[in-house]
Amino acid sequence: MGLDAPTVEETAVKIFNIPNMLSLSRILSVPVFIVLMLEPTPLRALSAGIVFSLASATDWLDGYLARKWGQVTKAGKLLDPIADKILIMSALVILVEIRSDVVHAWIAIVIIGREFAVTGLRAIASSENIIIPAETVGKYKVGAQITAVLSLLLDYYMNKPWLRDLGSIALWIAMILAVYSAVRYFKTYWKQLS
Repeated sequence: MGLDAPTVEETAVKIFNIPNMLSLSRILSVPVFIVLMLEPTPLRALSAGIVFSLASATDWLDGYLARKWGQVTKAGKLLDPIADKILIMSALVILVEIRSDVVHAWIAIVIIGREFAVTGLRAIASSENIIIPAETVGKYKVGAQITAVLSLLLDYYMNKPWLRDLGSIALWIAMILAVYSAVRYFKTYWKQLS
């Protein structure tokens, strides 16, 4: 007997595995984060920081579990980066609203614009069978973004100048790394084209 097509149940198990559910939980945490910060108070900022921290932790955990358990799927490869981008973009937009003294709109636009540009570039490259691997710089960028968001949310809760300064510095580092890594992605793409 030849190879059978996977059943609906087998496909569902592949799609709804634990790593993919963790990515989905990250997406579902965004509305909770937004609702908490619509009318921010120090306690709501702390709660939003906890939600953001837990969601950020799933970013590492879902990839780790997918590789460890051999559950890397196409759905997961799509869900994971989308979840990351939705979480970070939402946090940046909220912070522009409540912390415009630190998070200037143009900085958020540069970071968000970079995410769209690199995602688009990778989609185009993929359609041409060109693989652009993720770079280590991207991991540092994400770390800086998470540090910036958490520091600024905690500063809203605790009102500590050193947290605001840490958040500001981390945000600038995130923006610089975002631009730098975008340039590297585009260079890699052009190099592989030629």
